[in-house]
Amino acid sequence: MDRRKFLNNLSVTAVASIAGATTLSAKADALEDALEDSLEEKFRIKPSHCYIDTGRPKRAADDKRPYYQHDEPLLSKMPKAPTLMDFYLQRFPTNHVTQSARLALKRGSDEKVVLACLLHDIGLNIMGTDHGYWAAQLVRPYVDEEVSWAIEKHQALRFFADHEVGYEYPVRYLEYFGEDYVPEPYLKEEHDRAKNHKWYMTAREITIHDVYAFDADLQVEVQEFTDIIGRHFKQPKEGLGFDGSETAHMWRSVIWPNNFL
Repeated sequence: MDRRKFLNNLSVTAVASIAGATTLSAKADALEDALEDSLEEKFRIKPSHCYIDTGRPKRAADDKRPYYQHDEPLLSKMPKAPTLMDFYLQRFPTNHVTQSARLALKRGSDEKVVLACLLHDIGLNIMGTDHGYWAAQLVRPYVDEEVSWAIEKHQALRFFADHEVGYEYPVRYLEYFGEDYVPEPYLKEEHDRAKNHKWYMTAREITIHDVYAFDADLQVEVQEFTDIIGRHFKQPKEGLGFDGSETAHMWRSVIWPNNFL
């Protein structure tokens, strides 16, 4: 990627988001969000109150609502019992995570690692800061414990090099946050705990396949991973968001991201 070109093409909103983050790890999350946006032309889904104003699509003359509830005119309507694939096709920006997953597959990673790479950044659709924790919580009822654990721990591991396994500290972080950046103590503590865990390499592989997966000229379709999703993601028959799980409300927040109440 041409970093200078990327910087010049950042939106004002993206620049403000990075600059306005209160911690450097939050700046890193904002940067990763901007990188994903650079790959996708899709409308970026973020929960927010959805006011009807002149900037929104034209509405029916009899629509006098001050707020939207449920279906959002800018978004396609999700199926009654949505699957993970429906979220990828209708809500989640995919090209970064699909690139990551394909890279893991090509390098011979276990299918659990491939799935973790595919899922690792979907927390950005709910919250940018600490997105690894959000993603892990979102998928925890539906995946093997190793997968959700690895997704959560990639949040901290990306800030710490491991030369023995081929993970170098990202040059991007030096460029954007400065050579004097020191991760917050909670990240160091998380890294140390993860380093001694039996699933350390599962989480570390996410960061290995993550850092090199920003190729704007490469399009990887999520359907390439249909079989892996089928084997390793427990799709509820009621649909994600409607199965009564402890994270169902989070999936509904992605279906209807602009619900006022």
